[in-house]
Amino acid sequence: MFRRSQDLFEQAGGLIVGGVNSPVRAFRGVGGTPVFMARGSGSHIVDEDGNVYIDYVLSWGPLILGHAHPAVVEAAISAVREGSSFGAPTAREIEMARRVQAFYPSLEKMRFTSSGTEACMGAIRAARGYTGRSKVLKFEGCYHGHADYLLVKAGSGLATLGTPDSAGVPPSFAAETIVVPYNDIKAVEHAFAEHGRDLAAVIVEPVAGNMGLVLPEPGFLDCLRNLCTHFDAVLIFDEVLVGFRIPGGAQGYYSIKPDITCLGKVIGGGFPVGCYGGKREIMSKVAPEGPVYQAGTLSGNPVAMAAGAAALDELARPGVIDTLNARTETLVNSIREAAKAEGVELAAVNIGSVFGFFFRSGAPRSWDEVKVSDAERFKRFFHAMLKRGVYLAPSAFESGFMSTAHSFEDIDRTVAAFREALRESAG
Repeated sequence: MFRRSQDLFEQAGGLIVGGVNSPVRAFRGVGGTPVFMARGSGSHIVDEDGNVYIDYVLSWGPLILGHAHPAVVEAAISAVREGSSFGAPTAREIEMARRVQAFYPSLEKMRFTSSGTEACMGAIRAARGYTGRSKVLKFEGCYHGHADYLLVKAGSGLATLGTPDSAGVPPSFAAETIVVPYNDIKAVEHAFAEHGRDLAAVIVEPVAGNMGLVLPEPGFLDCLRNLCTHFDAVLIFDEVLVGFRIPGGAQGYYSIKPDITCLGKVIGGGFPVGCYGGKREIMSKVAPEGPVYQAGTLSGNPVAMAAGAAALDELARPGVIDTLNARTETLVNSIREAAKAEGVELAAVNIGSVFGFFFRSGAPRSWDEVKVSDAERFKRFFHAMLKRGVYLAPSAFESGFMSTAHSFEDIDRTVAAFREALRESAG
């Protein structure tokens, strides 16, 4: 069933570190050999052995229109014919910035980057330059890219590999990062009481998506906003994972205005791109307007800008986001019903077009609660779904995503597979 993938993985192992270019792809979180993908269309992907899957990874979120959407493909082809990169400004960057600002009004000024990691790095550097302070507060299980000072009790691939920190990060770097549990208001208040005047920024996934999907408790985001305002710290919302997937963004949905917002691949229609932006007085510290340096040859790449503009235009069509969110709700409700019918303890969570589920009773509120989910059962469940043609993230600590291309037929097939996989994974 996976002979070609196994052969390719062996070849890759001799040339590429671990045989993959991003750790979670290695299937260490679920066991077995990673599946090598060949192509995708709409809600489906096809591996190198010809197996077809309904895809709920969607390149880890950005393919909100599905694979190879005609408008995005045509925009990218048209742009690349005119030149793939100039290392100079283009009008496309202005057009894209206007679209982003229309969805996220809090971005009074912004800077495009080539990835979400770069966006978070730039945001924190801007916050430090603006405040003249060095310390940053983050939350257990929240992943903001692989910058040295952020790989402290992070989620995503680090959670999958069971590695709370990364080798190669000097202790002095990690010492500048204060970590508290997600959704723990008392811990946040204590951290501010002790370090508030040294804090440059608080960076948070307002909806945590890198330890599975964990929603903010009532009052949690308000607490962050109030304390940052009181102590003159910069509040950074990392919406790289959930950006454009929640109506108005997490900040609009929860009516909390951050000082800086970080966005990622979704604004590029799946092409490599990121963005950070916010208050004019903070962003004016970024070069060439100010002394905070950040640069990138491919930042604002014309192909990514064109593809992203096409994707956002499709999302702006009346009813598109509402329909997508309603179908996500249908999927998650059906998953809950299937688990209940099978007598399986399973907590399923969704917001907008993002979803997650945990083999435990009750939705988790923090990384400590996520960790007590039955990860061993998830491993068995993942492979049971895979052989039934449903591709989920190869980790118990990642979120799932829907696209506008997912049909009710896809949902019905997924739920049928879900029921069978629950039985098979019972152990």
